[in-house]
Amino acid sequence: MGDVNDLPANAGGLRYRNDEPHDEPAVTLDAFLGQSNATAVRIEAGDEIAPLLSQLDRLALVEVSFPKFRDGRGYSTARILREAGYKGELRAQGDVLVDQIPLMRRCGFDSFAPEAEIDQATLTAALERYEFVYQAAADEHVPVWKRRHG
Repeated sequence: MGDVNDLPANAGGLRYRNDEPHDEPAVTLDAFLGQSNATAVRIEAGDEIAPLLSQLDRLALVEVSFPKFRDGRGYSTARILREAGYKGELRAQGDVLVDQIPLMRRCGFDSFAPEAEIDQATLTAALERYEFVYQAAADEHVPVWKRRHG
């Protein structure tokens, strides 16, 4: 799953990428679409990301807001971005719980800025809990049925 690197101190999170952390503040989607020099964008729950898909090559960071842990719209946003070819940093920010991180990783998130502190031992256990997966997703895991039947 990649090395865990600390984000900059002000980001307060976890990072599963080998490149340098992006330190430019993320602008709103409307601000990003209205300017030409931003390389980081923040997607709020409910934002329509279709206009962003043609500009993914300009982005180094997409930060997706999770205002409440039970709001799953950010999972769909991540999957859409990864399936559209986005290769940059994809950060889940907000009410992110430790048991959600393995599922968020499967959707394509590779960095996290949770509001509450995450216990590293609990996170490691959550990430290592299941050896096999059953569905295809935005990550590199091969579903067990495909392993079995090619």
